[in-house]
Amino acid sequence: MHLLKRTAAVCAASALSLSLLLTGCGSSDDKVYIYSNADDEAITAMEHALDENGYKGQYVLQSFGTSELGGKLMAEGTNLEADLITMSTFYIESAQEENEMFLSLDFPVNTLDEFPEYCAPITSQEGALIVNTEVMAENNLAMPESIADLANEEYKDMISVTDIQSSSTAWLLLQALISQYGEEQAKEILTGIYENAGDHIEDSGSGPLKQVRAGEVAIGFGLRHQAVADKADGLPIDYIDPTEGNFSLTESVAVLDKGDKTNEKAMEMAQCIIENAREELQTTYPNALYEGESTDAENKSANPKVFPEKLTIDLLQQHQELSESCKPEV
Repeated sequence: MHLLKRTAAVCAASALSLSLLLTGCGSSDDKVYIYSNADDEAITAMEHALDENGYKGQYVLQSFGTSELGGKLMAEGTNLEADLITMSTFYIESAQEENEMFLSLDFPVNTLDEFPEYCAPITSQEGALIVNTEVMAENNLAMPESIADLANEEYKDMISVTDIQSSSTAWLLLQALISQYGEEQAKEILTGIYENAGDHIEDSGSGPLKQVRAGEVAIGFGLRHQAVADKADGLPIDYIDPTEGNFSLTESVAVLDKGDKTNEKAMEMAQCIIENAREELQTTYPNALYEGESTDAENKSANPKVFPEKLTIDLLQQHQELSESCKPEV
């Protein structure tokens, strides 16, 4: 079976290589190439919107991690193979400032908050504390009220967080700490959190939630909407809106400006995603983003906040350096 799989993979790779040669590196056909850092649920919603509105078979969608796709945007600019991207909005804005690589959207975008003319949001994701109620009870642990509480001694080896070097979810935690306590005190708190997390500093944004679900730890920091869904499904999961605030990040769609080589269908597909995917997207990412949308009471966070500085790649790198300085020496 393994040999058959390897043989099939080699054949597929050979066929792909031949196809790329015949089509001029894969970009001379009229398919729209979409690059995305979105979660599986968002990818599925966008595919449904495109397939059900006449674009089935007319696009190739490829997924990337946020850091990987962000690096490609900054390094490649308009030489990026993609015609259309969905990506963290702060990365899109930084890439536009650096490379002037996106077209102004030519369709109405009636957002509740102001966004640049070259991108439109598809999701908004907030951070929160996530707990396994059974593990909390078994270990007689007090419910945390703040992110800072995770540095308390009682939570030693009982928490899981994400590494900001690999996941933007961790940035929600750092924004909350820095905004509430300032950088110096935030460093002290984060040092304690990392000590308590030990080996449970995860690369994936969903890593802490998975460990909380499995009962490997009692508390994690992750995306609020995922914990809300788990609780609704009857899992022993609950969520806590930390006193420092629920900070959020949006992901947006943008169209590459490739001059004469711009694929006209890319703008059509961007409009299709915004106009037809939001209903399904809101079942997973409930925050209202557009006029006429609403967030139901159960999904409204108690303390939504926005970081006082504009989110940029430079700011992200500053916070990554702060985070590294707080990690225990190996």
